[in-house]
Amino acid sequence: MQQQHSILKKQSTSAENSPNHQASHTPPIGFYHNTSSRPSEKQNTKETIRISNSAAVNEGIGWCGFILLCLSYVLIVFTVPFSLTVCLKVVQEYERAVMFRLGRILPGGARGPGMFFIVPCIDSYTKVDLRTVTFDVPPQEILTRDSVTVAVDAVVYFRIFDPIISVTNVEDAPKSTQLLAATTLRNVLGTQSLQEILSDRESIALSMQTTLDECTESWGVRVERVEVKDVRLPVQLQRAMAAEAEAAREARAKVIAAEGEHKASKALKEAADIIHRSPIALQLRYLQTLTAIASEKNSTIVFPIPIDILNSLPFSNK
Repeated sequence: MQQQHSILKKQSTSAENSPNHQASHTPPIGFYHNTSSRPSEKQNTKETIRISNSAAVNEGIGWCGFILLCLSYVLIVFTVPFSLTVCLKVVQEYERAVMFRLGRILPGGARGPGMFFIVPCIDSYTKVDLRTVTFDVPPQEILTRDSVTVAVDAVVYFRIFDPIISVTNVEDAPKSTQLLAATTLRNVLGTQSLQEILSDRESIALSMQTTLDECTESWGVRVERVEVKDVRLPVQLQRAMAAEAEAAREARAKVIAAEGEHKASKALKEAADIIHRSPIALQLRYLQTLTAIASEKNSTIVFPIPIDILNSLPFSNK
């Protein structure tokens, strides 16, 4: 027993001294043995952050711009409160201000509505109106698909939904939208016939709106509505269309009159058959005619004499 106990003790002692056992008690990676090393690592982290911030500044406006910015802030501080009249700007509720610092857009998006701060001689800004804008497309001379020349004008409603894109991606967003609307009107109506332009204005307006919205989306502009206002035809074409419409109306009138005569003749035939089967009906018709004549108070009354009465007279055989 003593030998076994000594053997087990030796095995436990050798196991404690083995490298595997020492490795099991070593702390995991990232665990700090000495607390004095933690502040140094924090300082290193802060230094890294400062270096990254300075690199961002250098990448943005550069060291020269950073020096100018510091000088501008010093000048503002020394000239307070007079500098506040130049540094504080206000934009309305329906406006936004796109800020530029030494030619670069400032982070944080467009400023407004309300008051914002700028650095004179370094910062510049552009106001953008977010309200819906309406403009008339000038009359366009368009050759339709069936070779008819017409003059068409329209109305376009649009608004700016992204001020930054509308300033950076296009020089003048409203003017560009107007020119594009005029071109789109010519392109869309050039594929339509005259009859389609006159009758399907809603579908044409919807097609124009879809085309304009797809093109102006990269400009920060959203086209809300397009309406075809007027379609003007040449005078000769108007006369020709009026003559054609008048001839069509006359043809329809003649057809309607012929149909009425046809129906009237059928009704007269049926009435004659009924009177032929009942001779007394003819006498009643005579009396009805006399009643209609007497109601008009005419001075002359023509009274039809039945042929049967004439045959009964003595001189009828002659």
